[in-house]
Amino acid sequence: MRIRKGDQVEVISGKDRGKRGKVLRLFRGSQRAIVEGVNLVKKHAKQNPRMGVQGGIIEQEAPVHLSNLLPIDPQTNQPTRVGYKFLTRADGKPHKVRVSRRSGAELDR
Repeated sequence: MRIRKGDQVEVISGKDRGKRGKVLRLFRGSQRAIVEGVNLVKKHAKQNPRMGVQGGIIEQEAPVHLSNLLPIDPQTNQPTRVGYKFLTRADGKPHKVRVSRRSGAELDR
């Protein structure tokens, strides 16, 4: 996948276009992600004293489709497309890393 949990992303279309946030959770089957502070919806919660839930209207993030997200390039601080590169480890085995198409910088930590 071109986006992973913990990545800084920017929304490129929809009502939250231009907003940035951190990926909190990924849903691989439906190709969606929950991004911090993006696509906020209001949920009506019933009070449950046993579980410690206070009733009322709660604002929370809803999933966004991955096609509407682009990772942020660590060098230019701009949204970028993702490419892949094979690098060799110290033990000689190759491993695949995500790279920014904009600057060529590695996106993997």
